[in-house]
Amino acid sequence: MHDVVIVGAGPVGGTLALAIADADLDVVALDARSKGSTLRGDRSLAISHGARLIFERLSIWPRLAQTAHAVTPITTIDISQAGGFGVTTLRAEEQAVPALGYVVSYRALQAAIDDGLARTRTDVRFESAVGSVSHTPAYATVQLADQTELTARLAVVADGVGTAVVGVSRDRRDYDQVALIAKLDTEAPHGGVAYERFTATGPMALLPEGDHYGLVWTMSPAEADRVLELPDAAFLRELTHHFGARRSGFVAVRERKTFPLALEFARPASVNRCVLIGNAAQALHPIAGQGFNLGLRDAYELGRAINGCPRDGLGDRSMIDAYAAQRRADRYGGIAFTHGLTQLFAFDNALLRWPRGVALALLDALPAAKRAFTRAMLFGIS
Repeated sequence: MHDVVIVGAGPVGGTLALAIADADLDVVALDARSKGSTLRGDRSLAISHGARLIFERLSIWPRLAQTAHAVTPITTIDISQAGGFGVTTLRAEEQAVPALGYVVSYRALQAAIDDGLARTRTDVRFESAVGSVSHTPAYATVQLADQTELTARLAVVADGVGTAVVGVSRDRRDYDQVALIAKLDTEAPHGGVAYERFTATGPMALLPEGDHYGLVWTMSPAEADRVLELPDAAFLRELTHHFGARRSGFVAVRERKTFPLALEFARPASVNRCVLIGNAAQALHPIAGQGFNLGLRDAYELGRAINGCPRDGLGDRSMIDAYAAQRRADRYGGIAFTHGLTQLFAFDNALLRWPRGVALALLDALPAAKRAFTRAMLFGIS
């Protein structure tokens, strides 16, 4: 029987594996992808300053930061609503940090984690798709797609797709919206400034990536189908009109695609001998960029719990309950914060614009409130 079996060695599962790599434990990490590949190609991830600190502690950040075009700092975040007053601007210097966050290459991050794991004695098994996880009070059983079974004192599901776990259901709330994502070139450099813009159709975001912006544009599925088919020039005109005066000068667009938006979370996120983390535990709306960072905190804090637990107590009810209690405020706070923002800014109602504008203006005017809000975005809710 193994001590820990981790289902998924992507950025979240890999972070956990690195966090416990120096413990005297028999750890197996299973991943469906082939060695050196990613399941989702290359895409961009928005990580907070708190996530950078986690990667620094695990010696991942130096390699990632040295990879060409892999990391773009976000030094300022401009938050506003279309059709109403009220603006909040968050700045890194106000928090005494080098950057509020970073846009990083998924592929470069995965390569840095894989390289880090290769330097440990963790048994990473690629091309190992998992079918299900079951459990008893004494051990967990991880069944692979080829019917091979592994038993462990503790199984951790971090695969991001919610591998079936006995006794765990997934609640889903469809937002009836999709996110249209694309890369944008602009006349003027981005200067490390990100934008969060709340509009009649939903939130929009511009994230600085290398020498361009990454766009996230929320809209209905039918509208997304129409906008996807627009010629580039027409798309840019519509984007400029929709985004408003906060940022303009869009000159080129490429790599347009869409994905559906929903809130999913596991209920419960831990059972006998098994814990779910990252998107397997909760998959959030991309507004405010909280989902991936919440998953990294899941992984790092579970690693601390494992490192602080004797082998014969690993995965028992008291250890799992203590971890779940420690993560409860951050997990449910992150879910409520993200879902609440989608609802607060989901409706283009003139009666709501005024109180929303007042809230944004007050947040910008009250240093203590702004500091608390920003630190929650950087480090989570404790």
